[in-house]
Amino acid sequence: MTIEHAAAASWARWHPSAAYTVGLEEEVMLLDAEHAWALARRVDEVVPALTPELAAHVSAETQNSVLELASSPHHSAGAAAAQAHALRTDLASELNPMGLWAAAAGTHPVAVWTDTRISGGERHQTVYELMRELARREPTFGLHVHVGVGDPDRAVILYNRLRPHLPLLLALSANSPYWQGRDSGLSSARTPIFQAFPRVGTPRPFAGYEDYVEAIDLLVRCEAIPEPTHLWWDVRLQPRFGTVEIRIMDVQSSPEFTHALVGLVQTIAHLELEEGFYTSPLSGQPEVLIENRFSASRDGMNALLIDPVTETRVRADEVMGGLLDVARPHAQELGCESALDQAAELAACNGAQRQRLIFQETGNLASVVAALAHQFR
Repeated sequence: MTIEHAAAASWARWHPSAAYTVGLEEEVMLLDAEHAWALARRVDEVVPALTPELAAHVSAETQNSVLELASSPHHSAGAAAAQAHALRTDLASELNPMGLWAAAAGTHPVAVWTDTRISGGERHQTVYELMRELARREPTFGLHVHVGVGDPDRAVILYNRLRPHLPLLLALSANSPYWQGRDSGLSSARTPIFQAFPRVGTPRPFAGYEDYVEAIDLLVRCEAIPEPTHLWWDVRLQPRFGTVEIRIMDVQSSPEFTHALVGLVQTIAHLELEEGFYTSPLSGQPEVLIENRFSASRDGMNALLIDPVTETRVRADEVMGGLLDVARPHAQELGCESALDQAAELAACNGAQRQRLIFQETGNLASVVAALAHQFR
C-alpha cells in the first residue's frame, strides 16, 4: 500500500486493546405476546424510550424488529457474559410496560419476509439502498465476540488461525432450525439466509495488516462500500476497537451458553497466539472451510468435518473433545475453565436440538417462541 493510501485509510488506525479482553454483541428479537409471539416492528419507538443507562448498550439493526445488546470489554469471559445477562434482564424489564418481550435465537421460527420493515436510521436506510429487497428478508440473529489484540499484525495472525475453527463454532452455536414456519432440516438456517448478502462467509487469509488494509481500502476508495463495517465476514478485524471479531455464531437462547461460547472463543484465541494449534497451511484450505461451514450449518454437532491433514471426516463432537483437551490449560490461565464445561454441555445438546425437543413436546411453533421468550427473561 502506498504512503498516500496509508495516510488516507484513517479507518485502519489500530487502537490497541488489552490482550485477550473480550466483549460481545447479541442480536435479539422483539416479540408481541398478544399476537401469537409474532415479531414486533417497533424498534424505532423502543430505543428512544429506554433509560440512558441501558440505551448506551443498545442499538437498532436493519430490520425494525431487531435490537443489538453490546457489552463493554472485560478481562474475563465470565464478566462479559454476566454483563450481557444483566442487559437482557434490564431490557426485558423495560419492554414489559410497552407490552413487548424479547427472545434470542438464530431465526424467528415462523417469521416471513412480509413481516419485515426497515429501521429508520441513516445506516439502515443505506443498507436497504445498497441491498434492495435482500435487506427485507426474514431477520437473522447472531452472536459476535470481540477479542482484544494489542498489535495489528498479531491480530492478523489470530484472524488467520481462527478461520479453521469457525465451522466448529457454528456447529456448537447452531440455534435456528425453523424457518418460515417449518423445520428447515438445518441446524442453523440463519447461515444460508444471511448468505444472501454480499461480503459474507469465510474470508481469505492475509499476509499481514498492510495486506488486509490494502484489500479493504480499495473497496472504500472506489466507493463500493461506505466503510469497512459493511464487510459481514464470519471473522474480521475491528481497528477502532483493537479486536478480532468472530461473527459466525447464532445467538444463544440461554445466557449460560453465551458464556460458554465467549469463554471458548477467548480460550481458542489464547491457544492459537501462545501455542499454535492450526498451524498447517492445509488447515485453512478454502475448499475445506467452505464444505465444513455448510456441514456445520446443516448438521450441527453431528456434522462430519473434513480434516485436510489426515484426509478424513471427523464428527464435530470428536473435534470438540480434542480441542477441549488441548485448550483446557489455556482456559485455566484465563480463569474461564467453567465456560469450557458449559461448552461441553452445549455440544451434547445445542440450541437447534433444544428447540426441536420443545416442538416435539408441544407440536406448536408458537410454543417454541414462547419458550425462547421465557428463557430470555
